[in-house]
Amino acid sequence: MTTTVPEHGIRLGLRANLAQFTLLVAVNALVGGMLGQERVVLPLLADDVFHLSAYTASLTYVVAFGATKAITNFFAGTLSDRYGRKPVLVAGWLIALPVPLLLIWAPAWGWVIAANVLLGINQGLTWSTTVIMKIDLVGPSRRGLAMGFNEAAGYVALAATAMATGAIAAHAGLRPEPFFLGIAYAALGLGASALAVRETREHARLEAAGHPAPSSPDHHEDLSTGQIAWITSVRDKALSAASQAGLVNNLNDALAWGIFPLLFAAHGLSVARIGILGALYPAVWGFGQLLTGWWSDRVGRKHLITAGMLLQAAAIALVALGTTFPVWATAQILLGVGTALVYPTLLAVIGDVAHPAWRARAVGVYRLWRDGGFAVGALLAGLLADAYGLTTAVWTVAALTAVSGLVVATRMYETHPHP
Repeated sequence: MTTTVPEHGIRLGLRANLAQFTLLVAVNALVGGMLGQERVVLPLLADDVFHLSAYTASLTYVVAFGATKAITNFFAGTLSDRYGRKPVLVAGWLIALPVPLLLIWAPAWGWVIAANVLLGINQGLTWSTTVIMKIDLVGPSRRGLAMGFNEAAGYVALAATAMATGAIAAHAGLRPEPFFLGIAYAALGLGASALAVRETREHARLEAAGHPAPSSPDHHEDLSTGQIAWITSVRDKALSAASQAGLVNNLNDALAWGIFPLLFAAHGLSVARIGILGALYPAVWGFGQLLTGWWSDRVGRKHLITAGMLLQAAAIALVALGTTFPVWATAQILLGVGTALVYPTLLAVIGDVAHPAWRARAVGVYRLWRDGGFAVGALLAGLLADAYGLTTAVWTVAALTAVSGLVVATRMYETHPHP
């Protein structure tokens, strides 16, 4: 379905905005690639180059990234409402430019942490904005599909880059060659965003003009940012359930990013095999979202999220139980499937419930919670690994993920208007 304002030529719908939508998919692939350059190489750099023996210390880059990205997400929504989507996107790419250079030249671990602060800002501004822009363009009927494409692009590129950097590192060393990809991604992302991406804020205003009158004062269009944060985090059952599930989901990702490579290396796996495992989970996650986002538009959101969280819990438990490459590969595939069920569907829930006038800020609040999971997960996993070992950290996260799935099952209401 397409909605048009003739005097401005603005239309809602995937088909009507296919060129810009496709461009934004490509831009978000570059966003994901910026993160992928670190997934395999950085945990090994911490151990082999900087000789950080404590897991908590070696995971400080994940904490820096997660905390910075979470806070940036919150402001990205507000800034995109105030100044427009495109300026925020371009600013995010400008901040990305020094990241691979800092990783290449870092003489001390503090430089790596500084690079991840900048990477967190980059990811918060660019990824949040591509989400908001796609929601703006497609309107309500294809929201799950749009989020599936957005997240698939980012995480398939993350997986491909993780595998590529692992292969490069196995042949050329951990620095500098693996980070040359990041230099190319940052330059391409900035150029495409500055020269080809168009503003989408008027699309959101068009949808808001035709939005039905709110049935609850909580969902009125004229709300302060503080009120929106309270509604998204606590008051609305669907939004708050989605926020906690998002936090736990990225807590899992922090475990996969920071702990899994060290666990695999401790069992004698080569860098190349660790690279394959590091890429397998986000690859399945990425490609799976092409189906699960569309599926949530057909069957609804709640049950997919519940099933996905419980499947993630089982997959993480299998990592804890495993000692061989085939078992871990199976676990990574299952973890990718579970995450694919959850990730675009949670964003679709936010888009379903939030009024178009404050949806960008609601997305920012949700992503504050979700990406705060990186920091929480890195701290929790690092402390548990130092005190009780890597396997205990993995089991604890598996249990937390199962509890989160049960919270969704009992608290969230179905948000899709026609499941």
